[in-house]
Amino acid sequence: MTQGIDRREFLTRLGVTMGAATLGSPLAELPVAGPGEAADEAKGRIPDKPVRFGHITILSGPGAVLGAPSLKGHTLAAEEINGAGGLLGKRKIETVTADEAAGPDATVKEAKRMKLSEGIDYFSGVIAAHNQLAVGPVVEELKLLTIMTEGCIDRLFEVEVPNPRYLFGMTNILSADGVTTAMAVARAWPDVRRIALVHPDYAFGRWFQMHFEAAREKLLPQAQTVSEVWAPLGSTEFSAHIAKTQAARPDLVVTAMWGGMYIAFYKQALQHGLLPKTKIAGNINFGVVPHAIGKDHPEGALAGVHSNYHFTYPSASQSPRNKQFVDRYHQRWKEYPSYTAEAAYTGLYLFKTAVEKASAATGGWPDDEAIIKELEGLSIAAPAGTVTIRREDHRAFKDVKVGFSKNLPDYPFPVWDPERIITIPVASMTAPPSWPRPGKGHNDPSATVNWIKTSWPKAGA
Repeated sequence: MTQGIDRREFLTRLGVTMGAATLGSPLAELPVAGPGEAADEAKGRIPDKPVRFGHITILSGPGAVLGAPSLKGHTLAAEEINGAGGLLGKRKIETVTADEAAGPDATVKEAKRMKLSEGIDYFSGVIAAHNQLAVGPVVEELKLLTIMTEGCIDRLFEVEVPNPRYLFGMTNILSADGVTTAMAVARAWPDVRRIALVHPDYAFGRWFQMHFEAAREKLLPQAQTVSEVWAPLGSTEFSAHIAKTQAARPDLVVTAMWGGMYIAFYKQALQHGLLPKTKIAGNINFGVVPHAIGKDHPEGALAGVHSNYHFTYPSASQSPRNKQFVDRYHQRWKEYPSYTAEAAYTGLYLFKTAVEKASAATGGWPDDEAIIKELEGLSIAAPAGTVTIRREDHRAFKDVKVGFSKNLPDYPFPVWDPERIITIPVASMTAPPSWPRPGKGHNDPSATVNWIKTSWPKAGA
């Protein structure tokens, strides 16, 4: 409860909706443009040499089930654009790739090599939060126009690159994960009292927990954390973590684990009896390639996709655009797309749209400044819904989505229960662009944490 307002009314005011037909963006009113549409003939000279993109993502190890679809989504968009004649009907896209699994130093080195040795014109990709934090300032130094598949962690744009020029991020910010998870738990399981945390021990997990806890204090003040364990990134053995968690007798396990880590954890939690007796909520547990999750996954689990996109939502009847993307992706790769695939795919189409607009305004092939000007504030209809790049900080926003796992006969793996999809307008649960950013040297955790603590109704008994 909150003072003067009950939990359900508070969530309603924030725009939290649940059901099969809820969708924040009026997709039916948006035109369905085929990816192969050619741009109007541009004024001026357009070189015929290919445009070279660098794309770094996780291509090996347990994280590949999250990262590899990013390259596939980028590749599909590039093939579609090239099949229609290329950018502005003339310039084909070539892509140089590399693996970010080795960590921040190696990823920075690869980004520099691509620019200085490979001669890339633009850059994309980068999945892991610690790699984002390392690469972001570097692309600004290199003056390398970058559309990160992720670009999610708040600290990247609030502290490391507070005034981005060349850097853009494609997914909803990480603070949305923690806040969304708390909102969904409060909506679905308001009687939860004992919460256990099992998180990956690096920037992503720490940042998620910070924002989950800020929102949880407002929405579920009666709940308490009874167990907290942190697993090194890449862990696949969780017996000790599970034993400690079971001993605390939680009602709910909350986890920010993803990729191979989460898959190993949930399977071992089943073996040890922690699941399905205890509820589980994950913010990115269903962010992997969909077929990586087995039929043994507990039904009714809160199944997060980093607050971004699940291939079953919006449905084909709601969004011909999403149906087109899913069908083409499945035909090309023989699998269904994840949120990273959609983000990379949409990122390249955002770039294409900005190039076309800039060319129409300036003539010929636009320079970086003209493309950046068009990217800032740009909105397009995408498979995930309307995506808008916020002018103030270069973050791409869309309505937030989260679902609950269910085995349906149409798929050999669990997907979202179509009757239990929660959507939240992103503006209702992240700090507005005018809200003060903490900046370097400040002790404030994040703009969104401070906004929640000062702007949300005070928690009551």
